[in-house]
Amino acid sequence: MKLKNLLISAVTGMGLAFGAQAADYNMRIHTLVKSPHPYNDMADYMKKELEERSDGRIEIRIFDSGQLGQDPSVISEMAFGSIDLMISTASNAVQQIPEFSIFTMPYLFEDMETILDVIGPDTKAHDHFAQVFVDRGLGMKLLALGATGTRNMASVDKPMESLADFKNVKMRTPPSPLDSESWAALGMLPVTIDWGELYAALQTGVAEAMEGSLPGYNGSKLYEVAPYLAMTGHQVQINHISVSDMSWNKLPEDLQELLATVAAEANEHGLQKALQYDSELVESLQQDHDVTVTYPDIEEIREALAPIQAKLAADLDLTPEYELLLEAQQ
Repeated sequence: MKLKNLLISAVTGMGLAFGAQAADYNMRIHTLVKSPHPYNDMADYMKKELEERSDGRIEIRIFDSGQLGQDPSVISEMAFGSIDLMISTASNAVQQIPEFSIFTMPYLFEDMETILDVIGPDTKAHDHFAQVFVDRGLGMKLLALGATGTRNMASVDKPMESLADFKNVKMRTPPSPLDSESWAALGMLPVTIDWGELYAALQTGVAEAMEGSLPGYNGSKLYEVAPYLAMTGHQVQINHISVSDMSWNKLPEDLQELLATVAAEANEHGLQKALQYDSELVESLQQDHDVTVTYPDIEEIREALAPIQAKLAADLDLTPEYELLLEAQQ
């Protein structure tokens, strides 16, 4: 009798296993950040919606916190289809997409609330950068550009309250020439450091200040080594959602349309989460982590940068992108 029950259980188990339908398309999403962060919220949204609305034909696995590597290497992997999707900041892609450097220009956009009217899907800016992906032969397709928070400055040893405090401070920048040139124009000493190495660089004095989104600053616990937060709001952090060409081309047309639609929705979701995080995090950082918050004179910084903006764009061959984005906001 026991043997009979065992056989019945085994057969039932096999039936369940064969009855469970495997997904037709298994896709991996890369993000570089730890939660809570809009990028991971966007990845969660895409997983839920794609799996549900494809009736299980698509299965998504999320690899956050840089588990699959730093962004430049991930972009290379995307060309081979070994990573299917990525959600990350445009500034980390400038090695392979120099045109993305324009997004690191300080005070380029008016605000976050209207930014998708400028760079979102079906805009001239989106179409321009989607064509850049093709022209660069990246092996990946741009699904959406969006915004996930303002970027602000944090420092190790002292609060930043005016331009005078910026002088000769070693400032970590992502691998973006425009970023480096802008901070140098404010009297700082730029040092290029990957995000994954930033905590150690601040801890050891390789860098004395950094800039980034509030969720990134909080999620990576950078307040532990850079406890002085200056609300410069110098940049709206632009993100991209991109898919490997190989992965895209494997999908039938209906799932391609679904993926593009869900990416656009995830963009909106990420923007709303970013607005929420930005409003909540400053208070939390002060109360829970003893972060000192200052509010430098923004107009003083704007005035110092204004004379070099157009020249920087020209020097870095970014005039078409610069003029396109300015025109879209007029």
